[in-house]
Amino acid sequence: MGKIDKTNEEWREQLTESEFHITREARTEMAFSGQYWDTKTKGIYNCRCCGEPLFDSESKYDSGCGWPSFYETLDKDVVETREDRSMFMVRTEVICSKCDAHLGHVFPDGPHPTGLRFCMNSASLALQEENE
Repeated sequence: MGKIDKTNEEWREQLTESEFHITREARTEMAFSGQYWDTKTKGIYNCRCCGEPLFDSESKYDSGCGWPSFYETLDKDVVETREDRSMFMVRTEVICSKCDAHLGHVFPDGPHPTGLRFCMNSASLALQEENE
């Protein structure tokens, strides 16, 4: 299935105001405020906009930053990165490869085995809980 292309009006109909600002306008939720920053629930974290599976709860860890953090994606092709020079700094933005939703940023200060910290916005994710 190819890239999802919707108008801002279509995204606004699907998302809450906060979800729209974060995923479609690259905003960031406040630290320690999102739905998933400290959850330990097992499952798959999907893109809030298109449902693409992005992260497994097995790769989620407590980085202390106040946002859900993962050390790897489910597959290397589910996200894309690009340089972000906003807020007077240079960071690496992470976007969904299927719908271009802003997910968060990735930093090179994560745990083994990857050394990466995918610092995501809860509003960009939808947890599909594991069936017990």
